[in-house]
Amino acid sequence: ASPVYLLAEFDDAANLLAADPDATTISIDEPAEIPKNQHSRLQEPGREEDDELLGTDDSDKTELLAGQKKSAPFWTFDYYQTFFDVDTYQVLDRIKGSVFPVPGKNFVRLYIRSNPDLYGPFWICATLVFTIAVSGNLSNFFIHLGKPTYHYVPEFRKVSIAATTIYAYAWLVPLALWGFLMWRNSKVMNIVSYSFLEIVCVYGYSLFIYIPTAILWIIPEKVVRWVLMVFSLGLSGSVLVMTFWPAVRDDNRRIALATVGTVVLLHALLAVGCLAYFFDAPELDFPAPIIPAHNKTTVTTKSQ
Repeated sequence: ASPVYLLAEFDDAANLLAADPDATTISIDEPAEIPKNQHSRLQEPGREEDDELLGTDDSDKTELLAGQKKSAPFWTFDYYQTFFDVDTYQVLDRIKGSVFPVPGKNFVRLYIRSNPDLYGPFWICATLVFTIAVSGNLSNFFIHLGKPTYHYVPEFRKVSIAATTIYAYAWLVPLALWGFLMWRNSKVMNIVSYSFLEIVCVYGYSLFIYIPTAILWIIPEKVVRWVLMVFSLGLSGSVLVMTFWPAVRDDNRRIALATVGTVVLLHALLAVGCLAYFFDAPELDFPAPIIPAHNKTTVTTKSQ
């Protein structure tokens, strides 16, 4: 373009701005910015299913935000306070999701990934410990109620046994599973795995269904107890399967099935062990009470 033409355009623009100071100008040389939602539609079609099941969509952004939230040093109170930064509605929503799992929906993707917490898992485990211990003592009392040779003695040691078992399961099993998934992902897959905090969340909330079940285990009918146990195991186990199967399905078929089978087996051992030890323990034969003889009178019987 000639200098005369450029000066004429500049004069016209100056006259327009003088007439209307609020007018805006548009540069035609700058490329148009692609909207973010339109850019997301250009992704591969097969990517959407993986994002839905694994929760890998915007995973980098999630990890960045998580790093910003937990930027405080680990020895400070502020660092651990972020793990309990949830409200009542979030906890109730996650409990509802663990009790009523939706087929084809990932628990981490729907409830946990935005803000994983330790508040719900900690109090669910604590409530379950006392529920199992108290219900186990009441069940033992009702089973032997009416027997003249039975003297009820509260078994407080069951609280410590239940606490050790449940908290060890809720922390050590997620730790082992997290380490195994990290190892397999580095060897075989390049997908985003779950963090340790997310796995602890899944296991903690999956144990909630056993709280009302343990209360119903007071019913002195062994068949009813085992039916309730199988029902609760099916619900909580399905949450674990639908959560961890997408993370291992691209691995070797045998390893994937063995991993999910181990997760379900350990979950079943916890339920069966709690029911068998705290509620269905074998009955003890109580010795008959010794009645001391009075006035030094000895009673003898003849054997035929």
